[in-house]
Amino acid sequence: MDNRQALGSWLSGPRAAAEEAGVDFGYRGEQLGLPEEGPGSIARPGRRLGALAVDWGLCLLIAYGLITQSYNDAAQIWAPLIMFALMVLTVGSVGFTPGKRLLGLRVLALETGGVSPWRAVLRTVLLFLAIPALIWDRDGRGLHDRLAGTVEVRI
Repeated sequence: MDNRQALGSWLSGPRAAAEEAGVDFGYRGEQLGLPEEGPGSIARPGRRLGALAVDWGLCLLIAYGLITQSYNDAAQIWAPLIMFALMVLTVGSVGFTPGKRLLGLRVLALETGGVSPWRAVLRTVLLFLAIPALIWDRDGRGLHDRLAGTVEVRI
């Protein structure tokens, strides 16, 4: 094996190395019974981060424009509180935030399809802790989604 191949296998990660060895992981969402592509498939990380950025910008705009005239107070105190309320209320009722809807995403409970308010609260609290959202399984679901029994899919 050439040094470049060894370095390339290390950079591509353990999943790519295992796939080269013949292990078949399937596609993201296959274990959950979701389609590989199109509506109902697992949401990709780029869209999820984009939706989060849109929601954060909206909450920051609301906090700065309606509540306080200080950017620091808006960003440090009010925008996170508004974001928490926005996520709990919208995900718990219709299954998406404005940012998720804009980018064509929706949160579903695996068993029922609809997200109950309690699942939305649990998912949001875990998302605010950040660590659960940064740990993903092989289906592309964050730990916050796994613990809440939800999945974020494309509409």
